[in-house]
Amino acid sequence: MIDAWTWPAYIAILLGLSAFVVLFVPILVIESRRWGQIRLARLIAAALIAVYGVALIAYTLLPFPDADWCATNPVPGRNLTPFAFVDDIRTQTAGESWRATLTSFAFLQVAFNVLLFAPWGAFLRRFYGRGVLLSTASGLVVSALIESIQGTGAFGAFGCAYRVADVDDVITNTAGAFVGALIAPLVLFWLPDPRRAGASRGLPRPVTRRRRLAGMLIDLGLFTLVPIALTVAHRAVVVYLLGEPIPGDDGWTGPFLWTALWLALGIYLPSAIGSGASLGQRAVWLEPTWQGRRHRCGRMLVGFGTYATLSALAMAPPFVGSAQGDVLNAASLLVAVVWLGWMLFDRTARGASFRLTGATVADARGSAPVTSST
Repeated sequence: MIDAWTWPAYIAILLGLSAFVVLFVPILVIESRRWGQIRLARLIAAALIAVYGVALIAYTLLPFPDADWCATNPVPGRNLTPFAFVDDIRTQTAGESWRATLTSFAFLQVAFNVLLFAPWGAFLRRFYGRGVLLSTASGLVVSALIESIQGTGAFGAFGCAYRVADVDDVITNTAGAFVGALIAPLVLFWLPDPRRAGASRGLPRPVTRRRRLAGMLIDLGLFTLVPIALTVAHRAVVVYLLGEPIPGDDGWTGPFLWTALWLALGIYLPSAIGSGASLGQRAVWLEPTWQGRRHRCGRMLVGFGTYATLSALAMAPPFVGSAQGDVLNAASLLVAVVWLGWMLFDRTARGASFRLTGATVADARGSAPVTSST
């Protein structure tokens, strides 16, 4: 019994936090662009939502059945009688004390179903700014979908039904979402009200090292994740649509192609047009200001541009696995350390690239003071 209740929690923590790490850069971008700033409280809440989302899947749908399980186990029944759990609790706890009733399996199962969906309603209302009605209705829809997957074996994909499809689960889950939405302002009081936070989205804010570091992290994350996603997509097309072998990592059409493409379109191009801000800087509402385009073009090859260029060259076929490639990788790492270290100790929040090209940094929404606060 202990294993059945605890192993989904371990999966939720491990996979949920992993999902949060993978989605961290998109979360930073969405938070900054939607609310006008990145708040630590909302980042913590996003991590909790990721863990909760995996927990919901683990507790309701895992483990999935295989052919052997379907062949050796009877088809689970269904309960289409609303509030049958009331009679179950009465029958199983007849003649017992209130304490025994509250600790019985029948009662705890109902309580757990309510608790399982309470975070759903709470997060929908306090994190996403939805009302009590919508938070509750969405819990109803999701619970009904889960019960349908359980009772039909994912609509036939698993070969058999593997859990009891229970209308009472939908009722108790929906009640949990309703309770969670009601108490959201109390239990998630530490989260800013999204309806008020969005109203100040367009107001300029001080330029801090923390904002500059967030922009740098977004640039680094995009430079890492986008080429990987493009490489995976390209290989999927080659293997599944064209029926050809997987391309190697040391070819011109391997990771180097997509890294070089993003280097040109995601790093060089944004630095040459508009305000000249990088995508990460644009995401956190920052822009450089300087005189003349000479400095603008030079900034593409200073700081992160240098790191990205060296990293891309190290992936080129002539350098993969060679001493020259190792030198390029080492040089890119050194540039990254200097690039990051400079920003950590730069009270003006200008960083290496802005200082070396004579640029200053400002809030893209208007005049805002520069502060050394992190």
